[in-house]
Amino acid sequence: MDRPFEPRILERARAIVARYRIVLEPNDELGYIGSAVEMPNAYADGKTPEQCVAATREALTAAVATMIEMGKRPPVDRGQRSMQVNIRLTAHEKLILEDAAARRGFRGISDFLRTAALEKSESN
Repeated sequence: MDRPFEPRILERARAIVARYRIVLEPNDELGYIGSAVEMPNAYADGKTPEQCVAATREALTAAVATMIEMGKRPPVDRGQRSMQVNIRLTAHEKLILEDAAARRGFRGISDFLRTAALEKSESN
């Protein structure tokens, strides 16, 4: 971590991050790149899967601790997703959403829309 955090904030951030699902992707140059489903914009790398998971958790912990310090609510795992919702879009709307999702680090529209909607509802 780049800087120290207040111990209670760091403890809370670690507890939140411990519930995040880490996704690893092989990378020819770095070994592996890791991110979390709940926070795809925070990521790290490592030569081995174990190193990557540890580095990713540390990056996520710093990001979550910073959010807590700023009074923001970090994303939390809400359990297994078992419901599906389908929406119809124009081709143009789909392109706009795909672009917005990619700019925020999401691989697809579904996670982007869910995260954006839930962040908005929690801030109200």
